[in-house]
Order: sequence, then structure tokens, then C-alpha cells
Amino acid sequence: QVQLVESGGGLVQAGGSLRLSCAASGRTFSSYAMGWFRQAPGKEREFVAAINWSGGYTYYADSVKGRFTISRDNVNNRVYLQMNSLKPEDTAVYYCAAKYTRTVVTSEERYEYWGQGTQVTVSS
Repeated sequence: QVQLVESGGGLVQAGGSLRLSCAASGRTFSSYAMGWFRQAPGKEREFVAAINWSGGYTYYADSVKGRFTISRDNVNNRVYLQMNSLKPEDTAVYYCAAKYTRTVVTSEERYEYWGQGTQVTVSS
């Protein structure tokens, strides 16, 4: 069992930056692939970024490539999403997710555990 708690959301102006953090419980965090997803008002949840167990492989949605960076700290059981050059269309609730596997996972349906989400609002 893994429990995930996101933090770091907030209100930022367009062009600004935020760093989201996801704290995971459990002693086997390094056995999990991790992902970030987001859901804007009136829209379905969508994939943002994913990272494999070691941090050696990452994958991004085209809409955030070059602006967002996913990383992980397996000592402190955390995964991060550094978001730069934010745009109003990045406004959403951001969720982290975990899947017990060593590979990168981009499919929402494959993730087993989810956090409660953190709100990111980008003003124009």
C-alpha cells in the first residue's frame, strides 16, 4: 500500500514557476513508477509526466515538454514536478500516481495509487 500526498500548488502569473512535490509512504518507494496527471475544470484527467523507478527514464506530454521536469528522490520518498514558463492553460488540479513496476507508465488506467491533488492556477 502506498499513500501519496501532493503539495506546492498555488496561484502564479503566466510565465512563472512552481514546484510540486509528492510525498509517498512505504518502504518500497523505489519499486514504483511515478506519474503526474492533471484535470482542468470540465475536462478529463490527462497525463503530464512520468518517471521510472530509478529516475533514469522520463516521459512528457507534448503540451509540457521543455517546460516541465519530473524527478524523484528515492531516499526521501518524493517525486517532484518542476513547472516553468507556466501558461493559463496549465491551470488544473495536479495529481501524482504510483504503479508497482520498474518501467515508465503513461496510461492513467495502469496506475494503482493516487494522491488527493493540488490546485495550480495560472493567471494571465
